[in-house]
Amino acid sequence: MANPDMLRFTKIPLTHGSGAIPAVGFGTLIRDPLVTKEATKTALEVGYRHFDCAERYRNEEAVGEALQAAFRAGTIRREDIFVSTKLWNTNHRPERVKPAFDASCRRLKIDTVDCYLIHTPFAFKPGDELDPRDEHGQVIYDSGVTLIETWQALERLVDDGHCESIGVTDVTLDKLKEIVAAARIKPALVQAELHPYLPQWDLLDFCREHGIVVQAGAPLAHDMSPRIVDDPVITRIAQRVHKTPAQVALAWAVQRGTAVLTTSTKPDRIRENFEISTLPEDAVREIRDDITTSIRFNAVVATGVPGFIPRAS
Repeated sequence: MANPDMLRFTKIPLTHGSGAIPAVGFGTLIRDPLVTKEATKTALEVGYRHFDCAERYRNEEAVGEALQAAFRAGTIRREDIFVSTKLWNTNHRPERVKPAFDASCRRLKIDTVDCYLIHTPFAFKPGDELDPRDEHGQVIYDSGVTLIETWQALERLVDDGHCESIGVTDVTLDKLKEIVAAARIKPALVQAELHPYLPQWDLLDFCREHGIVVQAGAPLAHDMSPRIVDDPVITRIAQRVHKTPAQVALAWAVQRGTAVLTTSTKPDRIRENFEISTLPEDAVREIRDDITTSIRFNAVVATGVPGFIPRAS
């Protein structure tokens, strides 16, 4: 009997913190909290053990309820789950970081998180308005705090034992270099837009050099057009290996050394996205060498406003 393919259970060691992060994670960018709770329960049943959350998604309580139900049932232990969540842009001032972190923990119903991330390297006007805009509809940024000051506040969370590791999402290579140069505790995790149409090899190479895990926050670009799953290179490989195009793109991401987040509300799709298998080396090379489309779907690195999150929420 052949050995089962273990790609879906890959773990990637972290330079500090909770040992290793499951390479295949479940992203909770889902607008409806009730749907979020059911999707999280399904993901737990399927086998996902990493759950990526955010203050900005406004559904941490739903994720926490699903996790707690599994803990109470005795089917899963807290130490089996890797939980990450994110500091939103309006809370970049150092005095706001710990209260924001504590609020996320309360909503998630856990004492600590495995990785706490700066959602974007842009500071917005502090306050309760998540998307502060002026009379012209332009984002109101906060010039009263630097990214390094925010990072130092995250470092203190680690020092005080409140979280295991820290990182940043939606960051350019130049901005990441700025953090690494000034950091006392380097980022353990960088989450960015990576997929076959935006592989960001330079970012990946830099992170490898510095022992930073790279995570593809949208490895299928949230099905935006042009759809990665319709790419002829991907579909040709999928037919050859008897997998779906989505499974091919996700497997490629894990095999090149990155973690991935997949998001769906459909039980069949949640399962499909988890059940990836190792691709032949020639297929991995084809995706790297034969795909010529190059596109960034999310302008967040220029604005701090995640394009994948609807403003009206």
